[in-house]
Amino acid sequence: MSIASRITAIKSALPQGVDLVAVSKFHPAEQLLEAYNAGQRIFGESRVQELLPKIETLPADIKWHFIGHLQTNKVRSIIGRTSLIESVDSTRLLDLIDAESLRAGVVTRVLLQVHVAAEETKTGFSPDELIQYFESRRFENLQATHICGIMGMATNTDDTSRVRADFAAIRALFDRIHTIAPDLRGFDTVSMGMSDDRDIAIECGSTLVRIGTDIFGPRSY
Repeated sequence: MSIASRITAIKSALPQGVDLVAVSKFHPAEQLLEAYNAGQRIFGESRVQELLPKIETLPADIKWHFIGHLQTNKVRSIIGRTSLIESVDSTRLLDLIDAESLRAGVVTRVLLQVHVAAEETKTGFSPDELIQYFESRRFENLQATHICGIMGMATNTDDTSRVRADFAAIRALFDRIHTIAPDLRGFDTVSMGMSDDRDIAIECGSTLVRIGTDIFGPRSY
């Protein structure tokens, strides 16, 4: 099956209100262009050194999402180049993005990454840290950053009940933040679900799924 036909099949199966990020990390620009020609416009990259050359060579109307761990020394190089940074995992990183965005004269859209999974290797805010952030209304200090929602991953396990519980916890956190700060504008995105678990994520209230393998096949490292 071609990349184009996979894109078409996945999109046709997504409910209204759920968008697709084609996770294109580790895949060459030619494959991204095939997805682009099939109508895909949102692509997800996780390494700055891979993202920047692709931005230069691929069509200008692509919406680039940064989905990997963003090192503080790489922030400046992607400010103004992304449609959404999904993986803001600390207040330190968030404040740096805000400072660099202010310096560059742009507004950067971000998601705050929450950690609910069992693995210690995954990064992000704890649910309590996120609740405290919004209860204290620290988001009001941001001058050039728009928090659009949250992103999270489920535990890497075959236990679907655990996966479902993780996604339900992420969605519940999103809903609670709305209750804490009902005046938040444009706080409407819950990014969760990948190739193996997207159906469960959508059932639990995801609005944005990040799919790589089911579109591009296995990664070529």
